[in-house]
Amino acid sequence: MIKACIFDLDGVIVDTAKYHYTAWKRLANEIGLDLTLEENEQLKGVSRMQTLEIILKKGNLQDKFTPEEKVALTTRKNDWYLGFVVKMDENEVLEGVEDFLKTLQNNNIKIGLGSASKNAPKILEVTGMAKYFEVVIDGGKVKKSKPDPETFLLGAEGLGVLPSEAVVFEDSYKGLTAAINGGFYTVGIGSSEILGEAHLVLDGVKDMTLDKLHSMNI
Repeated sequence: MIKACIFDLDGVIVDTAKYHYTAWKRLANEIGLDLTLEENEQLKGVSRMQTLEIILKKGNLQDKFTPEEKVALTTRKNDWYLGFVVKMDENEVLEGVEDFLKTLQNNNIKIGLGSASKNAPKILEVTGMAKYFEVVIDGGKVKKSKPDPETFLLGAEGLGVLPSEAVVFEDSYKGLTAAINGGFYTVGIGSSEILGEAHLVLDGVKDMTLDKLHSMNI
């Protein structure tokens, strides 16, 4: 019996990837680099500092900045990103998400969030989604980022369920790998070419039903 669902945030509950991309591209441009949409796809599910290192490596700039300067760079990017976040509202929630969360609540299925974003609590608050989540594991609560399963294992622990009793919803390959590594059932949100290892791949949470959820562990 599936007892819980754990959701990634960006690209699953809300679409904030566009804001991350705008902020990272601005930062890249400031240090003489560029960031394409294709390159940005590889940054999904990656922590803030790891993302910076990937961008710096592209221009062989890893050693140009001190650790303190790198922190300052990520802080600057996050400030730009938060400028978008504070303007978010319930209209940013992806289609079908709230209806499915209500269905889960009405059927006593626990709900958690597992995101690399340290801004996850703020985003849930401004979009009106915080009330649905019993446990929120964000980038500030883990020592190992995806594809390590720590994020989702902590989520399951907080919800009081085993990984084999929970389904993880992810839109990134690293996030999906983390869930598989942790022993969870998985729903990939997006392209089957990228997320084909998931137990089920859907275009969006809007396509998920209670019957599909319970059929996953039969």
